[in-house]
Amino acid sequence: MNKTAVLFIDLINDFTFHEGDLLLNNTRKILPNIKRLKQYAKERNYPIIYINDHYDTWETDFKQIAQTCLSSRNEDIIEQGMPNKEDYFIMKPQMSGFFRTPLRSLLEQLEISHLIIAGIAGNICVLFTANDAHMRGYTLHVPENCVASNTERHNQEAIKLMAEVFNAETKPI
Repeated sequence: MNKTAVLFIDLINDFTFHEGDLLLNNTRKILPNIKRLKQYAKERNYPIIYINDHYDTWETDFKQIAQTCLSSRNEDIIEQGMPNKEDYFIMKPQMSGFFRTPLRSLLEQLEISHLIIAGIAGNICVLFTANDAHMRGYTLHVPENCVASNTERHNQEAIKLMAEVFNAETKPI
């Protein structure tokens, strides 16, 4: 079987943008599935790689980014979206986890050929990361129950696009 890694996209988030409250609520709905996916990965010894926006901190320390994003309304999400000590963390400057990051080098070093991608927002950062992964020859699984967007319609459109165009498996974990 292909050597697999799990990518968690933008789980450290301040949700202070247009329709941020919608994404906040939809993210809460997938948190139990994110937790289950993380456990699934740990049981199989899959590398777990968190990829996150920097929120103008330009920090590579996820704790600093989390502190910048933390508020009373997103505390539960940030707490559950933090990497563990053994996980990898990559700060990204824009939407794709591949754009101007060391992700490709890390995946090559780990000899990864298959990616499970989860996180937010499904129709933006997850979609752009999946697109770039597909263009680089990775096979993909984007579990539909581990991805959230601002609206359900946008999420379903993104999932459908990833399945049809990138040949991503989308069955739930």
